[in-house]
Amino acid sequence: MQVLKFGGTSVANSVNIEKVISIVKNAIEHDKTIVVASAISGCTDNLALIGNTAAAHDKKYIELINKLEDRHLKLIDELISIEYKDETFAVCKEIIKNLREIANGVYLIREISNHTIDLIMSFGEILSTKIISAKLNSINISHKWIDSRSLIRTERHQSQNIVDARITNANIKKMLSKNNCKLYLLPGFIASDAQGRTTTLGRGGSDYTASLLAIGSSARVLEIWTDVTGMMTADPRVVPEAITIDNISYKEALELSHFGAKVVYPPTIQPVVSKGIPIYVKNTFEPEAEGTLIESNPPETQGKIRGISSSNRIALLSMEGNGMVGIPGYSSRLFDTLAKNEINIILITQASSVHTMCVAIDESSADKAKIAVDETFAYEISLGKVEPLKVEKGFSIISLVGNDMKNQSGASGRMFDALGRRGINIRAIAQGSSEKNVSTVVATADVNDAIRAIHHEFFGESKKIINLFIAGYGSVGKQLIKIIQQQKQYIEQQRGKQIVVAGLSNSKKYIINKAGINLENIDNELNTGEDNTSDDDYFDKIFSCSLHNTVFVDCTASKYIAAKYNDLFLNGISVVTCNKIACSADFSNYKMLVESAKKEKVSFRYETTVGAALPIISAINQIVNSGDKIHACEAVLSGSLNFVFTNYDGKQPFTQIIRKAQNLEYTEPDPRLDLSGTDVLRKITIIAREAGLILEQNNIEKNMFLSDEYFNGDVENFYSMLQKNEPYFKKLYDDAKNENKKLRFIASIRNEKAKTGLEKIDSNHPFYNLDGTDNAILLYTDFYQSPLRIQGAGAGAKQTASGILNDILLS
Repeated sequence: MQVLKFGGTSVANSVNIEKVISIVKNAIEHDKTIVVASAISGCTDNLALIGNTAAAHDKKYIELINKLEDRHLKLIDELISIEYKDETFAVCKEIIKNLREIANGVYLIREISNHTIDLIMSFGEILSTKIISAKLNSINISHKWIDSRSLIRTERHQSQNIVDARITNANIKKMLSKNNCKLYLLPGFIASDAQGRTTTLGRGGSDYTASLLAIGSSARVLEIWTDVTGMMTADPRVVPEAITIDNISYKEALELSHFGAKVVYPPTIQPVVSKGIPIYVKNTFEPEAEGTLIESNPPETQGKIRGISSSNRIALLSMEGNGMVGIPGYSSRLFDTLAKNEINIILITQASSVHTMCVAIDESSADKAKIAVDETFAYEISLGKVEPLKVEKGFSIISLVGNDMKNQSGASGRMFDALGRRGINIRAIAQGSSEKNVSTVVATADVNDAIRAIHHEFFGESKKIINLFIAGYGSVGKQLIKIIQQQKQYIEQQRGKQIVVAGLSNSKKYIINKAGINLENIDNELNTGEDNTSDDDYFDKIFSCSLHNTVFVDCTASKYIAAKYNDLFLNGISVVTCNKIACSADFSNYKMLVESAKKEKVSFRYETTVGAALPIISAINQIVNSGDKIHACEAVLSGSLNFVFTNYDGKQPFTQIIRKAQNLEYTEPDPRLDLSGTDVLRKITIIAREAGLILEQNNIEKNMFLSDEYFNGDVENFYSMLQKNEPYFKKLYDDAKNENKKLRFIASIRNEKAKTGLEKIDSNHPFYNLDGTDNAILLYTDFYQSPLRIQGAGAGAKQTASGILNDILLS
């Protein structure tokens, strides 16, 4: 004998029931079979609503019954062949008629008893199994429909229907001995008491029905058919990469189920556990999949960790007081009070000092618990020996389940470390006495992040997670996001790292998601994000996330954001920046930032402040670290200025060339920074400092080709001045051309002094043929008498973004 149970989603519609029929047909070819079916999905809740609506003297219950009837009639119409359809319609309508009469009685007397609500809720399973029975008849599959109420006996105990196992078992054996069928079909969830009144078996009732039938029939196996492919390492709705657990022990399955895994419900499968009957959990919609086998002694898995589950809507009850120390009886009185008020304790923790005790219960019982416990300890509270019970809501329990957890070295530590790296605070910890789980209590707002972090730790690949918070979503910021998307596979597979973009801001909005922003929809998310009303809003949220291995990326030219770097370091956050301001400001500030990053053991990378993706700073660092000494350098450090002067030939206006450079995103957002030489000034300052010089910007000799008057007013005024002085630029070009020279804006360091300016260079100069947006630097050192030359594109959002990504991966 085998028992197959099908849940509500498996019988939710005609298509699904056809799948059920196919599974049943295959099953009866191999063994005698008992099939237990739930009500169609959502039906039981609707029946409860019908009863309560009628009890409230609200005629809407009639409309609810009509909708329920229509849904079942539609199911019959789609599922049953025409010769059986009228008969099945009649059966369904008769059942609905009985429901109407009962609901009408409730409506008239304006109240509903426990027995009446049980009776009303029983109609769902009766309807679904009668329809399945009609389908089986229509395709000539012989079977017997049995009313479960004639077999399963319950008695009322403390507001619950408790199964009388002895009578139930005897009834099942008697029924089977009288009937020699290949297939039996029974409604789940429903039973009856000694007076013959309909009762129900509560949550997981259909599983319970199947479990009882498996015991009574001495079945070789119980199969639970649902809408998931067995028990999984985590909820796949939270962790899409969760995998099916092939084999699991009864105790492990009970632990996972106790803490929230919805596939099986512990009390309902307890009967088969006690008898050692194996349970298969299988997917109605993927019947060929292996599913999960729950058995006494499953094969061991690597690491012995089976899965992760969670329970939400948890309240913590904390009892504290100096009067508890060394005094026996407080715990037993607390537990006795909760038990008397039918409040189930889910988890217990207690301080070794016995000064505090904390228990977790369902949030719905929290207020009742508060009243009851404070009343029990009223005397001690009045004397100040015990504080009034503290109730905290909004928590979830996460459990890591596996065999022999106490002897699994490092499992708990790995779990807590995974939560710490995601910045998730642990409110309470407990290890089950069964040694099958370690449980933690976290805020419900963090539970999904926590599950993902733990699952990644134990079941994912060992990738280092980098949590990014990006400031600036202009051309560079957008290119950075694009490159991260494009390079995702390479970063994970070749670099062994996973980048999670947890935050993004522009001047108006910001978004933060510790689990990672959806990069496919990032523009819409940012547009509807939080307002950047205060300069500190974004940073305060970043700090509150407390994520491990966080990197802040500055894609702006903002002085304010540059001033925040040290705050980031002090909060354990690394910085990657293309913003030149911080490293080119006062030398004391530069030195402080470098030393602060070292002290806080975080990374401070700014390669892209000098030459976009060109490895200029890394080359200088390598030279200095090797003991070599830089004596001089000469560089073209502005890709935008080089573009301007290699493209200007006196035929197109100088203004037009600059606008073109701006449109191509070669210049800074404000092109005056490039044309004023400020950008180059900052870059040569950074280079000098990296080479070991103590240099300030105001110590650098500046030979600018534009006077101060160009920079009065706004950007359009700047362009107007350029246009008005076109003859000046034409003369600069012509003078150089007449001497067979070219114009280049060059920065240099010699004899520990630096200068910048527009120069005319001849054909022998290394920069003579430097074209487009290329930058180039010549480094003269003890080891490099012939200079080390680095050359390549020094402007462009894509190049800068790629350099930033490289710095991120090195952080």
